[in-house]
Order: sequence, then structure tokens, then C-alpha cells
Amino acid sequence: MATSEIAVADLGLGFGRRERLSDAWSLLVANRLALLGAILSILFLGIGLVGILVLAVPSLNHLYLDQNLEQGLKHPLAPGHLLGTDQFGRDLAWRVAAGIGVSLMAGVVVTALSMPVGMIVGAASGYYGGILDRIVGGLIDLTWGFPVILVAVIIVGILQPGLTAVIVAISLVNWAGFARIIRAQVLSLREREFIEAAHALGVSDWKIIIRHLVPNTVGTTLVMASYYIAITVIAEAGLAFIGLGAQPPLPSLGQLISTGRELLYVDPWAAIVPGIAIALIVLGLNTLGDGLRDIFDPRLRVYR
Repeated sequence: MATSEIAVADLGLGFGRRERLSDAWSLLVANRLALLGAILSILFLGIGLVGILVLAVPSLNHLYLDQNLEQGLKHPLAPGHLLGTDQFGRDLAWRVAAGIGVSLMAGVVVTALSMPVGMIVGAASGYYGGILDRIVGGLIDLTWGFPVILVAVIIVGILQPGLTAVIVAISLVNWAGFARIIRAQVLSLREREFIEAAHALGVSDWKIIIRHLVPNTVGTTLVMASYYIAITVIAEAGLAFIGLGAQPPLPSLGQLISTGRELLYVDPWAAIVPGIAIALIVLGLNTLGDGLRDIFDPRLRVYR
């Protein structure tokens, strides 16, 4: 192929890629709820990154750890304390930011662990079928039969209460959700012409799964990832609320609500603020997931 032809081909590919990105952005902007979800998700991602930085840098730990009993139970917008303080005078804004960082980190880590497992297992099950499909289907049903709380109690008994136990427990359950959806997609994809062509060319089964089937499920996987990060945020908060999650002095949104409920009649903001943070994170991720679903599946596109 001549150099000019290669340049034209590269230009065409670049233009097509830019056009697809432009279409995706137009769809996102047209869907007001999805745009709201994207804004909320980016906002809380930024806050979470700041919170993780505060947790990771020892010289910044004082921002959420320093106590001042004279400044205890300050209301939001008090001088020097945007969201007020808790009963020990610790700044609630920094503690909530750190808690958001912990929750989002747990959500991302759990999804990063469970998504590849679910994709590979689901793709293999849907592609091969037969006894493997029945075994995987039974394993998925068995996994979904155990509530996350029960799995967490078992894992905590093996390890100890803390964020690691929570991540392991939720990962052991969440992979099944990815596997179920990917399996259903692969059952449809394996009958398509490009898979038959790959068979005719002698491509091995695992190359077909990794190179052809799994990439065609990426859209669905990204949508599910946004939902499962939200689910993990809720699960981590619930486990921290009952004392199985992140342990003090590491702050967690569920832990902050648990501590704040004892002060509901004195200073309700200590429980309300982290509760609102959880609600907005989940709202943002779920509406963003709906928008991504509309973008990746033209049949479901809704303009609001």
C-alpha cells in the first residue's frame, strides 16, 4: 500500500473515532439525567481522590484526626468548618472526604477484582455450554444465595474486621452478577457470522473468547461496573455501620453515620451529611450507568 493510501486510511480511522466520541458526547448531553449522573460522579471522584490523598500522606492526617473539644458539635457553615464538626471537634468535611475516598476505593477495587473473573467465567460458560454451563450456572445461583452480610461475617471470622475483609467478601459475591450478564450476551454472540468465520479460519476457542467475544461485551460491562461500584458503596457503608468495615481511626461513611446516630437529638448533621453523600454517590453512578446503557445500545436511547 502506498504511503498516501496509508495516510488516508489513518485519517479516516481518526475521523471515525472522533465522530463516535462526538456522538457519545451528544447523547450524554441530550440525556439530562445521565449528564447529572456524570457531573455528580466526577464531583465525588474528585472529592474521593482528595480524601485518599489526605489518608495516604502522613503530614495531612491531622486534617481529619485533630481533636478540639472546644469546637465540638459545630453546625455546617461554622467559621473554619464547612460541614461542621463532630463531638470531638474533628472537622466533618475532611472526615466525610476521607470516607468518600474509602468508599470509592473499595468500590473500584471490588469491581476490578470481580469484573475480570465474571467476564472470563461468563464468556467461557456461554461459549462452551453443556456441562460447564450447568456447573457455572449452579455456582452463580449458589453465590447469589448468600447475602453479602453473611459472607462478610464469615470472612471477618477468618481474617479480622476491616476494609480488606469487606473487599474480599463483596468480591466473592459480585463476580456472579458480571458472569450472569456476560454469559447471556455470549450465548447470543456465539451464533454471529464473525464467530463462525473465526472457526473457519482455525482460530482457537480461547482466542475467540478473549479477542472476539469479551471485547464485544465491554459496553455492557462498563454499564454494570457503574452499578456495582454503587452497590459496593452501599454494602461497604452497611458493613461499616455494624462494625465490620473500616476500623477507627480510618473513617468510613457508614462508620460516620453509626457514630452520628448517637447524636441525632443533639446534632443531627453528624449523621445527615455522610448519609447525603452516600445517596448522591449512588444517584450519580446509577444515572450515569443509565446514560452509558443508552449510548452503547441504540435501541434503548432516550432523550430527556
